Amino acid sequence: MVSKTGWRVRIRKATTIQSQTIQTINYNLKISSTERSKHLQQIGEQIFRPKLSEDAEVSLMTLGGFSQVGRSCMLLTTHESKILIDCGINPGTKNPLEAYPRLDWANITLDELDAVVISHAHLDHTGFLPVLFKYGYKGPIYCTEPTLPMMNLIQLDAIKVAAAQGRIPLYSERDVKQVMKQTISLAYGTVTDISPDIKLVFSNAGHILGSASCHFHIGNGNHNFVYTGDLKYGKSMLFDSASWNFPRVETLLIESTYGAKEDIQSTREEVEGTFIRSVNETLRNGGKVLIPIPAVGRAQELMMVIDQYMKAGHLTEAPVFTEGMISEATAIHESYPEYLARDLREKILSTEENPFDSEYFTNIEHSDAREEALREGPCIIMATSGMLEGGPVLEYFKHVAPSQKNKILFVSYQVNGTMGRRVLDGSRQVSVVGKDGKIEVININCSTEKLDGFSGHSDYNQLMSYVHKLRPKLRRVIVNHGERRKCENLASSIHRMFRIATTCPQVQEGIRLL
Repeated sequence: MVSKTGWRVRIRKATTIQSQTIQTINYNLKISSTERSKHLQQIGEQIFRPKLSEDAEVSLMTLGGFSQVGRSCMLLTTHESKILIDCGINPGTKNPLEAYPRLDWANITLDELDAVVISHAHLDHTGFLPVLFKYGYKGPIYCTEPTLPMMNLIQLDAIKVAAAQGRIPLYSERDVKQVMKQTISLAYGTVTDISPDIKLVFSNAGHILGSASCHFHIGNGNHNFVYTGDLKYGKSMLFDSASWNFPRVETLLIESTYGAKEDIQSTREEVEGTFIRSVNETLRNGGKVLIPIPAVGRAQELMMVIDQYMKAGHLTEAPVFTEGMISEATAIHESYPEYLARDLREKILSTEENPFDSEYFTNIEHSDAREEALREGPCIIMATSGMLEGGPVLEYFKHVAPSQKNKILFVSYQVNGTMGRRVLDGSRQVSVVGKDGKIEVININCSTEKLDGFSGHSDYNQLMSYVHKLRPKLRRVIVNHGERRKCENLASSIHRMFRIATTCPQVQEGIRLL
């Protein structure tokens, strides 16, 4: 069979929950197969055209996500190629000049782009991508296999959230469908030509499902540029630690979300212990614990922790309600076990102990079913979004925040300007838009707490350890994806400790790599 067709059959265990997103993508790719075949042929012809120049010159233009968190975007250019890397939005600002990538400053047309490379599915890396298609981008997008359904899910949800808040969405479902059609998904470790002089390899970044560090091999070995994307250099329940063993790296671009010296996360044992004590204290006093959470990554990590500790009797048994995209995102995780940590993969594929299929969890399918979660009595509620910037979590927030016996527990990064950040910083009163479009003032009498150990980002020590691993081969380090102070601190530490030229540019800067 293999010798005749060239195809090898891969047998997979069926998931306990079918992913509607994956089914929809597969259907759309099937009915557009002829169109996609022509598109792929055109891409191949563009990639393998004769080179225009043998001169080696590489530059990077910073279009977003430098000295800030949000709207990650940059342009990698050579004499032959223009590659856009990530294309996100900043959820913490309403000012368009600060909310979206500065593609206007790059002074290029969409037709000039050879490719778009996406590191992972979060909106601060993909939220502006469908807008490119809205305005006529015709080229390919490269991402890992799970990133395609994840970003499809997140982008469609962003349309719903905008409509629910009375805002005009940036793009339509048609634009998201076009993203799907023009995406080329790759497995970790696959070497792929993406332009006449650039090869791309994705490696595990340990941040969320399918998150990747992007290795760009430029020219005939002239330069090797690695963009870490959002990085977790430390094992979690969900994922193995980020890969670091690249054959060659001259320039490293590394994130600095937790790049300040004081950003030292507790060990997993410590943070899990703190989580158990914090939740037990509230539940035993008859309160509710509301966990605003990103549907992708942190939600699944917390589900595994809750399942493990409730089964062991260390966490007070109480109903656990989930709402938002969590159930669908979990189904996508189950569909790609090869991207999960080795021991979790074995559990899903070889045993009946699937932590995602635990009896403790009740998924709220519709807003009419929230009554059980909101009635008197202790419970845990996990709902999107993670920064209180829309989604079903706001309805729970209105009920949970006014009571002193309740708690809001943040387990993910809160971007400056978001409501989650204001609540975490001690605001005792916030305004939210109600269902009828009227402004509601919510008094915050409940306690709030932040746990950093569940983060999908590396802390300061992990970032420094990662750079140390690559040290013998590095010529330059560029720091991005962090508040200005944290970028500067990490850049200073790397330069001082490893004697490597290190910079932390701002948005709208050009950097000559070669």
